[in-house]
Amino acid sequence: MVLISGVSVSVSVQAKSWLNAHATFYGANQSPSSLGGACGYDNTIHAGFGVNTAAVSTMLFRGGEVCGACYQLICDYRVDPKWCLPGRSVTVTATNFCPPNNQGGWCDPPHHHFDLSLPSFFRIARQGNEGIVPVLYTRVPCKRRGGVRFTLRGQSNFNMVMISNVGGSGDVKAVWIKGSRGRASWLPMHRNWGANWQSSADLRNQRLSFKLTLADGKTLMFLNVVPSSWRFGQTFSSRNQFS
Repeated sequence: MVLISGVSVSVSVQAKSWLNAHATFYGANQSPSSLGGACGYDNTIHAGFGVNTAAVSTMLFRGGEVCGACYQLICDYRVDPKWCLPGRSVTVTATNFCPPNNQGGWCDPPHHHFDLSLPSFFRIARQGNEGIVPVLYTRVPCKRRGGVRFTLRGQSNFNMVMISNVGGSGDVKAVWIKGSRGRASWLPMHRNWGANWQSSADLRNQRLSFKLTLADGKTLMFLNVVPSSWRFGQTFSSRNQFS
């Protein structure tokens, strides 16, 4: 237990790792599952993230590098006792980008800002608040059900893979792909946008393997996770997961 802004919160990190930010909510008239946005997650529930998601500001998004990362937030009750719920926290996954308006908005640099899904926002703030609340946040490990998922997109010899449901630090730093023909070698993939990684190798009608390195340096291989009968648009779930 640590005491933050007069509120006792159970966390597994040191208090010095908490940072100041603000939070709003978005998508009040949308299904929370549709808020995959700039990371490319078509459906956050199918991607393994549930409804507790957030669009993050430029300072946090870093061109999509943070997609899939997890944050624990508490509303800063000491600063705003009217709208903050004391002793409550929520863990969210970064799935979208809150764009700057270059007019001093909350998502403009240098602000750290979380535009939360509606269910996430009201986990830490009182009903009836339609505005903005001060929060404290920290990075936390992502706890996922099942293995890492690979969704195949693209056409012909342009392979694009959306990687989701990643545990551990959650944010993928590097990806390699390998086919099954001959003495296949690991080919580096490049981030196309968000959680989508691309390769120009023609790997049709081959079993596909992947190797992932996360931002914290942990690496896992996913051998033959995709069968040779794969088609674009399909998603394959592995048995391996980062801890």
